[in-house]
Amino acid sequence: MADADQTPLPLPATSLTRLAPGVILSQPLSRKGSGPGLIVIVNESGATDDTTLRIENGVPSPLMKWGEESYTVVELLEEAFFEGKDPISLAVSELSKAERCEPKDAIGVIAYDLKLWNRAAPYLTSHSSIVGAVVYASAAEHHKLAITSVPVLQHMAGKMRKPPRTETRVVHDYPNAKSYLFATPFQPEFDYNMESVSHTRNLSFLKPRMNGPWFDLEAIWDEHQYWEFEDRSVPKTMATMVQEPYVNHVPTLTGGIGREALTDFYTNHFVYSNPKDVVTELISRSMGIDRVIDEFIFKCTHDAPLDWLIPGIPPTGRKLEIPFTAVVNIRGDRLYHEHIAWDQGTVLAQLGLLPEYLPIPYALPSGQNQDGNKLEYKLPVAGIETARKMQNKDAVTSNVLLSFQVRNKNA
Repeated sequence: MADADQTPLPLPATSLTRLAPGVILSQPLSRKGSGPGLIVIVNESGATDDTTLRIENGVPSPLMKWGEESYTVVELLEEAFFEGKDPISLAVSELSKAERCEPKDAIGVIAYDLKLWNRAAPYLTSHSSIVGAVVYASAAEHHKLAITSVPVLQHMAGKMRKPPRTETRVVHDYPNAKSYLFATPFQPEFDYNMESVSHTRNLSFLKPRMNGPWFDLEAIWDEHQYWEFEDRSVPKTMATMVQEPYVNHVPTLTGGIGREALTDFYTNHFVYSNPKDVVTELISRSMGIDRVIDEFIFKCTHDAPLDWLIPGIPPTGRKLEIPFTAVVNIRGDRLYHEHIAWDQGTVLAQLGLLPEYLPIPYALPSGQNQDGNKLEYKLPVAGIETARKMQNKDAVTSNVLLSFQVRNKNA
């Protein structure tokens, strides 16, 4: 562990203002600290009190999540519509006055409930600044949705025959969703993965219409890697991430879920303990509205413990060149998660820790290894060739492993 200052750097501060019963204004929760206005209509508030936003097991309320996307958010609850009130006009007015809401001429609306959408929809066309809307509903009740001339994205729980997609109306269905509450945190019907897919679609729909907020996702990811591998500072690495991030190294199930666990992982198992000669060679990069997907080769000398990569194996002194993929989700101007994957077989092969053949320990349906026949299979694993093939498609002949066959140990 390095002897550098380990004091955590401050996160963007939560700033909430109660405008009326059922109406809360939340300032952007990003490093930039400003962003366009977004009206979020929900059944349950994302604020637990006047200074705290709700987040459970790393899942934030919509109020918090959209704040981390760098939007200036007005949350509307059902009570905001009581007695025929028009909270949409109140929200638009307050966003126009909010200093950190910019630009002010483009506002989005997201309704996480069909009933509340139908209350809000009639007010939308009264405001030219509202440029797009999103609603969650059930496919079986799509005909009950209030119609608006504002461009709308509809998320339908259940299967639709042919979801329409036009310039002003885009529909996505979710055949496995039992309820439109799949996107509402803290509900039994909430589905993390479906909500995540719908959230990315929301960003793709709203950002072009609202002129952002736009961030250089490559620069954010590159900055994170700089603090990880070059400067080697855990506090600065963590400062590039949202309040409750996570990292998942899929083959070894290492990383950390949440700020506390991830900080511990980076401190004791990654940032300060990686070999000094670590180099990453970028092979390809794909960009999405909220993510960076890299193919790269992780290179190092195994002269220090690498328990996140090969737990329990002491330093061997061997050189490693390992093809990696990284799916990096960025929320606003900070990282939310990293999904990192590689072929553990090639790691072990490069370390010289795999035999060429292994026995088949059970009876095959074909009966090949019965009557005293002890069959062994040739491991379908490649070593450094995997890195060479990623670097150059012609470097290694394809399909060589297709000729592998079992052998009779008794022969």
